[in-house]
Order: sequence, then structure tokens, then C-alpha cells
Amino acid sequence: MEHLSHKRKITIMFGIMAAMFFAAINQTITSTAMPRIIAILDGMDYYTWTINIYLLTSTIATVLVGKLSDIYGRKPFILIGILLFMIGAFLTGTSSDVYQFIIYRGIQGIGAGIIQSTAFTAVGDLFSPRERGKWMGYMTAIFGFSSVLGPTLGGYLVDNMDWHWLFWIFLPLGIVAFIMILMLFPKVERRPSEGIDYLGSLFITTTIVPLLLAFSWAGTKYEWGSSEILGLLGATLVSAIIFVFVQSKVKNPILPLHLFKNSVVTISNIIGFIMNFGLMGAMIYISFFVQGVLGISPTLAGYVTMPMSIVMVVMSAIAGQLIAKKGKYKRYALIGVPIMIAGMAIMIVMNSVGTAILSMAVFGMGLGLAMPVFSLATQNAVSHKELGVVTASNQLFRNLGGTIGIAVMGTVMSNNLTTNLKNALQSSSSTLDPSKVDPALAEKLRAFADPQMLMNKPVLEATQAKLPAEVQPMFAQMIDSIRDALGTTLSTVFLTGTLVLVVAFVLVFFLKELPLRTTNQTAGESTPQGSSEDGASSKLVAE
Repeated sequence: MEHLSHKRKITIMFGIMAAMFFAAINQTITSTAMPRIIAILDGMDYYTWTINIYLLTSTIATVLVGKLSDIYGRKPFILIGILLFMIGAFLTGTSSDVYQFIIYRGIQGIGAGIIQSTAFTAVGDLFSPRERGKWMGYMTAIFGFSSVLGPTLGGYLVDNMDWHWLFWIFLPLGIVAFIMILMLFPKVERRPSEGIDYLGSLFITTTIVPLLLAFSWAGTKYEWGSSEILGLLGATLVSAIIFVFVQSKVKNPILPLHLFKNSVVTISNIIGFIMNFGLMGAMIYISFFVQGVLGISPTLAGYVTMPMSIVMVVMSAIAGQLIAKKGKYKRYALIGVPIMIAGMAIMIVMNSVGTAILSMAVFGMGLGLAMPVFSLATQNAVSHKELGVVTASNQLFRNLGGTIGIAVMGTVMSNNLTTNLKNALQSSSSTLDPSKVDPALAEKLRAFADPQMLMNKPVLEATQAKLPAEVQPMFAQMIDSIRDALGTTLSTVFLTGTLVLVVAFVLVFFLKELPLRTTNQTAGESTPQGSSEDGASSKLVAE
């Protein structure tokens, strides 16, 4: 599609960005509201699953669709993705318990994975790597804008309306995006004589699912050394070995192993994994801090996270323009990742709304500079015929990093919270005096010694108002002690994320920078009829 007129490309990009925004806003709108929703559904024990299931299904969908879109084209898959996402969003809004919520979020995740993979790949179809930096910046800005609008709107809706509307309010936008893609996106003929790697699809799925289940359950539902976790990890290892064997034998592998002989692809994917490991910890647990520790409502919590998104939008757009102009990308990762580290380091010591806002702004600045780099680097390092599969591999590692990051940080939080809560509730300031409180009432109040109750501020306020006057100060002391325990625990979580990002920064130095091509055609490939690009400029030469 590189030979299309510039005007046609722009109209197609409007459709792609509409689809991307639809998926992104439906994800970010729940970020501040999710703790309250799960508390309402009485499912805080399954909180990480509401996030993990979405990432698990989107991860599988992303990698499966990557190769298929190289064969059949992007259009049918992005349409299927929008349709599945709409169905999942509608059903999620009808959930009556946390189990239904998790299942329907899984359907949403499938749609999101397909949209995400095909949208970024379609940008590669339309523009050469040199131009692509600018558009990758715009795509990142789309996600950033949704991160500005989503959390604030989500917090307002959950404070003032039934929570179900969070999943229904943007369904009309999905219909618009579907129609735009259907009408504007050109159809690409299927490549001749290319089969589908069904065995590879099966075994990559049986590798990913038990791996993510193991990390989701380890340290929470089961001990790390339990037979269940070891069994899942064993199943992962066996499936991975079979998958690698299959990929080495089939004619058209779903994830060609030769991609990982390319150092740019391998290093970029590992950095993407590590960055998302730290990023998801920041995104998920910052809501716990502002709502649970600071006692801020979901509406105001959205304003606290807004600076990150605003700064990310601005910096990603600037970085994209500079990459397109200069043809260099590595420098923005070398600047951006340390800034991300600084932002998360501030989260370790934050103790007020002001420091939370500062940490978000600094983190967003680094994220905006670094995020577009690694997708662009991987796409630029391979031939155009493998654009879909290499983009899918990049998304796969990012999603795995996010999912495993949430699981590991969830384990860090759970283990530390148990100890911190025990110490807090045994302290003299938080112990209910049996001589002053009826035993039945004391037992009832101890039920509030649960961090999930901190997320439901209206219930806390209503409970305290109904208590006898002499009991209210003790109840307030108990809640303050729980907030302190949660705050101490979250500092440990953010420290873990900071250390992980330091590893990503070290790896950036090993990323080889290749000159950005001015055409989608690599050396040895014919230029499509109608293209005026010079084939000589397409060679990949390392600096």
C-alpha cells in the first residue's frame, strides 16, 4: 500500500486511529474505576485476574494474527477485532459477578490483541520506516490521549452513574471505526501457496497459557514451589520445546525462529518485555495508592494520573517528528528510559497528591520518548513481507512482560501486605479495646481490616457515621493503620519496578541502530509499480 497517494493514506490512517482509540479508551476508562468495580462485585481476591485475563487473551490473539495478516492482509482481522471487542465490552457491562466479568474481559482482550497488532502493522504497510517514526508517535499519542480522557471519565462515571456504563458508553465509536475501516481500508489479495501453521498456533497457545497461569497463581493461590505451579511450568517447558521443533520444520511458521537471529529484533523484544513489566506495575498499583492510601475518590484519582498521559502525548509526538526528520531513534530510548526510572523512583517515596502528580509527569515524559522506538526498530530490521509477524513478536513480548509483571508485583504486594497488616493491627493505635467495644461490634469492625475496603470510600464513610461516637475514633485509627500498611507495601512494589527498568536501560546500549529505510522494499525486493522510491536507498546498513 506504499504506492497509494498521500491523501488516500491519510484517510486510511483516520480509520486506523479511530479503531485504536476505541480499543484504548475502553481500556483506560477502567483504570481508576476498576478497584471500585471489583469491590462492588466482591472479588478483590481476583483483582489481578481481571487484568491478567485481558492481557492473556490479547497476547495469544496478537501472535496468532501476526502471521495470518501477512497472508490474508490486515483488513479482515482489524474488522474482526473491532467486532469482538464490541461484543466483549457489551457483555462485560452485563456482569453480575466477578467470574462473568473475567470471562467477558477475556473476550475483550481477544479483540484488543487483534486491533493492536493489525493497527501498528498497517502503519508499516502505508509508510516507509523513515516516515513511520512520525506515525508511530501519533499512534502513541492516541493511546496517550485516551489515557488523559479515560481515567478521569471512568472515575466520574463510577462516582455518579452505574458502573456498567463504563463499558457501554463508547460502543457507538466502535461502530464508527468498523464502518471507516470497512469503507476506507484497501483489500489485499492473499499470498499464493501459503499454508497456515496450525500446529505452531496450537503449541504457542499451550506454551503461553500455562506460563501466565503459573505466574498469576504463584504466591497467591498456590505456593511457588507447589505441585500445581511446578506442573504448569513443566507444561510450559514441554510445549515450548515442541513449539520450537515445529517452527524449525514447517514451511510457513507462525513465529519464524530466524527472526531471533536478528539482534535488533531480539534486544528490542527483551527491552519491550522488561519495560512493560515495570510499566504495568506503575499503571495498576498507582490507583491503589491514590485511592487506598490517600483516600481519593476515583474521579480525583483520574486527575492525579492525567499529567502522565498529557506529557506522554506531547513527547511521543515530538519524538516521532524528530525521528522522521533525523532518521535516528536509539538516542530517544537512551534519554527516555532513565527518565522513566526517575519517575518510578519518585513513586517509592511519594506521600502526597503533589508527589504522585510529579511522579506521573516524569514517568510519562520518559514513556513518550522511549515507547515508539522499539516497534520502529523491529519493523525496520526485517523485510516488509515479515512485517506482521515481527510486529506480533514485539507485542507478544510486551504483553508477556505486562502480564508477568502484574503477577510478580502482585506476589510482592501480597507477601509484604500480610506482614505489614499484621504489624499494623497489632500496634496499640489500631487495636480495638474489648472493654470499650461490644465483642460483636469489634468482630464486625475487624472485617474492615481488608485493603479492598479502602477502595470503597462511600461504604467506609457510611459505616463510620453509623458507629457509636466513642467507637468512631478507634475505627478511624484502624483505617489509618491499614492505609499506612498499604502505603509501605506499595513502596516495595514500586522499588521492584524501578530495579526492573534499570535492566532495560542497560540493554538499550546493546541495541544496534540501523538507518531507517525510505521505502518498504529491502535490498533484492522489487519496488511496486507506481512507487517512485529509489531501491538503492533501501539497503540495511548498520552504523
